[in-house]
Amino acid sequence: MISSSNNILSHFHSDRFLLWSLRFLALIAGSLLVLIVLFLLHESLPAFQHIGLRSFFADEGWYPSEELYLLTPILWGTIWATLGSIMLAAPLGISSAVCIQYYAPPFLAKPYRRLVELLAGIPSVVFGLWGLVVLVPLIARWQPPGPSLLAGILVLSVMILPTITLVTLASLAHIPASSIHSATALGLGRWSIIQRVILPTAKAGIFTGIFLGVARALGETMAILMVCGNVVQAPSTLFDPIRTLTANIALEMAYALGNHRSTLFVSGLFLMVMVVVFVIMAEGLRHREAHAGSR
Repeated sequence: MISSSNNILSHFHSDRFLLWSLRFLALIAGSLLVLIVLFLLHESLPAFQHIGLRSFFADEGWYPSEELYLLTPILWGTIWATLGSIMLAAPLGISSAVCIQYYAPPFLAKPYRRLVELLAGIPSVVFGLWGLVVLVPLIARWQPPGPSLLAGILVLSVMILPTITLVTLASLAHIPASSIHSATALGLGRWSIIQRVILPTAKAGIFTGIFLGVARALGETMAILMVCGNVVQAPSTLFDPIRTLTANIALEMAYALGNHRSTLFVSGLFLMVMVVVFVIMAEGLRHREAHAGSR
């Protein structure tokens, strides 16, 4: 009896230690995020004071030497590259996950999944080199100049495809077997079960994967810098060169001074706001699905 009480007491103390350790680590993570935001705000403050928020959307162009800091074309380049890559990668990623989980035989599904996992680990500079050496010349033969919004969309699509596929695959793997058995008992075919039961049940996880892909596409720098041409303009076609916020920071931070440097931190702040908006949307969707499931 005494030894049993000692075991219970030791488990209690270990659980309390684990709980407080997790709380401490969560506090560190949250503190780091707050510090990053405060750092961006502090470095951006001179630009807001001396230039003003309106100038970032109303100046005649991006000419730092003339104190003109129009960010609108760069924002549009970032948004269009991200949306285009998501529109291409999301259906491909979801289809790949469904194929691995429900259609591919085991001797193909396992190597295919390992290939997707390998693709997720490839450094972004390798994707950029592939795009620069292979993709850009192909686009240039079709429609010059080659470095363009289309090249950025295609490279980003390949980069975020593994994220969407793997997160969707994890969601599909957690579908209750009872739901599938019940649908089968009703006489539904495989595709009908996937369409009417599995995908709606895994919707929250699928959208989480898409939002994670959006976050990676927004934050990508090296690959997009290598294939998009880095011209500050709002694209009118897929073949126009563009510059994104991340590429703008990477290209000019090394020599930027004064208001120019502060404006680059404003670009980073805009990126942070975009990512936060997408994270809030993902969390809102998850909570809504959980609330709907509890009814």
